[in-house]
Amino acid sequence: MGEKIVIIGGVAAGPKTACHAKRLMPDAEITIIDQDSLISYGGCGIPYYVSGDVSDEDELRKTSFHMTRNEDFFLRAKGVTVRTLTRAVAINRQEKTVAVEHVQSGDKDAVPYDKLVIATGSQPFVLPIPGADLDGVYTISDLHKAIDIKGRLATGKVGKAVVIGGGAIGLEMAEAFTDLWGVETSVVEFMPQLLPRIVDPWFATMLEKHMSAMGVQIHTGEGASEIVADENGRACKVVTPKRTIETDIVIMATGVRPRSQLASDAGLIVSPFGIVVNDRLQTSDPNIYAAGDCIEITHMVSGQKFMAPLGSLANREGRIVGDNLAGIATTYPGAMGSFIMKAFERCIGATGLSLESARAAGFDADAAITAPSDRAHFFPTEAKIPLQLVFDRRTRRVLGVQGFGPMNDAVLARIDAAAALIAKKGTIDDFSLCEMAYAPPFATALDALNTAANVADNMQMNRQRNVSIPDFMAWMDDFSSQPDWRALDIRHPSEVKPFKEKYGETWLEMVYDSVRANYRELPTDKTLIIICDAGTRSYEIQVFLDAMGIGNTLVLGGGFNVISRLEPEWWPAK
Repeated sequence: MGEKIVIIGGVAAGPKTACHAKRLMPDAEITIIDQDSLISYGGCGIPYYVSGDVSDEDELRKTSFHMTRNEDFFLRAKGVTVRTLTRAVAINRQEKTVAVEHVQSGDKDAVPYDKLVIATGSQPFVLPIPGADLDGVYTISDLHKAIDIKGRLATGKVGKAVVIGGGAIGLEMAEAFTDLWGVETSVVEFMPQLLPRIVDPWFATMLEKHMSAMGVQIHTGEGASEIVADENGRACKVVTPKRTIETDIVIMATGVRPRSQLASDAGLIVSPFGIVVNDRLQTSDPNIYAAGDCIEITHMVSGQKFMAPLGSLANREGRIVGDNLAGIATTYPGAMGSFIMKAFERCIGATGLSLESARAAGFDADAAITAPSDRAHFFPTEAKIPLQLVFDRRTRRVLGVQGFGPMNDAVLARIDAAAALIAKKGTIDDFSLCEMAYAPPFATALDALNTAANVADNMQMNRQRNVSIPDFMAWMDDFSSQPDWRALDIRHPSEVKPFKEKYGETWLEMVYDSVRANYRELPTDKTLIIICDAGTRSYEIQVFLDAMGIGNTLVLGGGFNVISRLEPEWWPAK
């Protein structure tokens, strides 16, 4: 036999490492150790199992050719030994052994290795509040908990639910409760927005408004301070500083932490973001590798260290470790945490840095916001997909892209293309010239991503001057905050009418194709906020007015296609 390779962890990175290494080294003796009885399942699919989109938990454990990934499958099909219900308790680096303990019997053993891989994943963060350990309080940490949650739903024990945490997993669980089961669901998020640090506030607001419209009650800027038990000791209420919410079940989705204690106890270098590895995913001990949620990685845009608990990255990292175990020098450049999620009839995605994160990282960052069509405007299923392209004004490097749109592949296609370009330090010019496949049912001739880059180019070259969404929204809430501003609405008169009737002289009306003939009627002592549906016509009018000596104008990027999705109180549809 060849080398003895021991892998601790059997969900994503561990099995990927084992199978790839075995293909490269057929004579290697590879053993996976995992403390659970269920291994190699799609953890990211848990919300969809709870929702009913995935009918049976076994589907999350099956291959694409319908074989269940269990101990027998790995041994017979892959040549890999799996020891389930076996907990790794210590690593002896001098003797090169892993001390293990059988979960049920308590029997102890020592497993020798030539090379060791730590793929221990992450563990959910449990809020240190009263009632966190009550019956009916769950974290989304493994398949067993998902089965238990679905069992409660299926037997009619849940009529109300509270999700603590407005990240992706929490929101997916909120949809699962509401959509299929009709459960009255509330989301409590400590930060002032959903998906904090992932998307910027205006995209989070679009998501919040849609989820609210679908029946989920959203409470941002509130932290859960207590979970109250009923007379039977079960969770029945969640208390925040602002309200008390009755519930039958609580999902605590407040983030995860790397499972790095085993590595730390063995004397390996560990940071708050996980096990420290080099670009070959070796730890501080060259005979020990690590991959998956338990490791610290480098953000490819900011250069900062972070944790990215994504199954997609875990599988990529597992392949890289397999290469290096086999002597094929392969490096891992890091990641950007590219993300997309389904939310009822909408989806939201992002890659790279948000505007807020880019500025915090020291970039001279700005953002081009657009609301282009996802396919040809004449095609029957055409819809708008608000996009934001974050760029550095000094270097023209694109730092991040966010998108929001219908539940189809339109946003995904743009996020994926952006991720590839950003990883290669793509500039505004690269995005503008990026060739995207075109046919009217799928895209516009000038793709939405190209359009966003062209707007960024206009902004970076100071041809286009914008009003930020927060500043515009603040002005709409209180015109006295900017008394010298006036709206110049160039849309169709029927669209302008409700605003003109409500706001009078503050709201100027001049149809797009009449501006060239009538621009002399515009005031020159006011700042004009030019408004159209997507921002494209507004920019054209700004350029024309500049040429006519009227330079006191600002464009509302993305226009009312974006604002309408924020659903402010003053929006006519309300």
